[in-house]
Amino acid sequence: MKNKQCMLIIGSQYGDEGKGKFTDILADEYDYIVRFQGGDNAGHSIVINGTKYKLRLIPSGIFKKNKKVVIGHGVVVNPKTLIHEIEYLQQNGYSVKNCLFVSNRAHIILDYHIATDKYYEDLKGDQKVGTTLCGIGPCYADKIQRVGIRTSDLLDKQELRNKITLALQIKKDILAHIGFSLNDVKRLVDEYYLLGQKIKPYISNTIDLLNDAYIRNKKILFEGAQGTFLDIDMGTYPYVTSSSVVAGVSSGSGISITKIQSVLSIVKAYTSRVGAGPFPAEIYGDTAQYVRERGSEYGTVTKRPRRIGWLDLVMLRYAINIVGATEIALTLLDVLSGLKKIKVCVAYKYLGKVIHEILPDNKAYAQCKPVYRTFKGWKEDISKVKTFDKLPKNAQIYINYLTETLNVPITYISVGNDRMSTIRK
Repeated sequence: MKNKQCMLIIGSQYGDEGKGKFTDILADEYDYIVRFQGGDNAGHSIVINGTKYKLRLIPSGIFKKNKKVVIGHGVVVNPKTLIHEIEYLQQNGYSVKNCLFVSNRAHIILDYHIATDKYYEDLKGDQKVGTTLCGIGPCYADKIQRVGIRTSDLLDKQELRNKITLALQIKKDILAHIGFSLNDVKRLVDEYYLLGQKIKPYISNTIDLLNDAYIRNKKILFEGAQGTFLDIDMGTYPYVTSSSVVAGVSSGSGISITKIQSVLSIVKAYTSRVGAGPFPAEIYGDTAQYVRERGSEYGTVTKRPRRIGWLDLVMLRYAINIVGATEIALTLLDVLSGLKKIKVCVAYKYLGKVIHEILPDNKAYAQCKPVYRTFKGWKEDISKVKTFDKLPKNAQIYINYLTETLNVPITYISVGNDRMSTIRK
């Protein structure tokens, strides 16, 4: 499929679907690569010529020459992470000069956001969400309460002092619990002003930057973080992230949703999840561990082992509908090689009835039992396969079934970590 001027890459499960790889692949065809939501809680791993690179904040398109990468205002930015990644890239031979742009409206994660995140999670006890403890939620909360700190504030020391003072005054009832007091204002101002000076060369008006690029017929690729089912509104709330994974592309970048002509839905050939929350198609035991090890299913940020499950078509139909997917990239198909049987969840059983919907109540959704369709597996190593017709017959049957059932073309099939291990249909 010929790519349109503006394309959105979005994960259609619980995150970790392999979005970074396809951003890396498609970045060759685009001029601007944009992150529009989330923060440094979303890790991206890219394998280039056998070397794995890991980023949490900077768009993975940074590995391409002559590309502009943008961190939009919908992203919450930890300046310490940003500086670390800039240094990490430079150490590995990738310059960010004149190609990295950070919105002057993006909100900043400060140390007290991270401390608050841990405090709130501890208070929840057995109702913990499983947050990454990166301060994402508390930062977005300050944004909504209108006491947040933005990148532009870091460049004006007096304004920064005024805003940090106000934020801590608002939090005075919990300061002692998180190890802060109003006496920390000077320390925080001095520290974050200095951090602001370090990232000053990258701070810009990215709304005008992107809209001007669009007018000049430049091609823009939007890189979503997390996955559809972690969306604050349409995911498995409260076991979600703190931003809009689905609708955030417009509100977090400043590019009108009407300008997005193509949506590539990234779908893992099975399902994985980090943290708590309902997971009807979850599996355990030897099969789960086999998939976990072959797929390196451990959190990029947290290092936690991911929960493993079969592919869930009830989830995918829901996700594809709400993101408006025009095509699908199927990832990590090679992980399933060696399994005698592969299952796909096609419906749920709930209170004695077969249903095909995502229940909004998590207690009810957790009671849903998967209805499976079973496929024969394959033994062959498929990591070197270049065309669909060279895949094992049983793999072709599996993919064709998904295409017919989801009614969206599968245009890419990932059969290995490297960017070259990809079949284009």
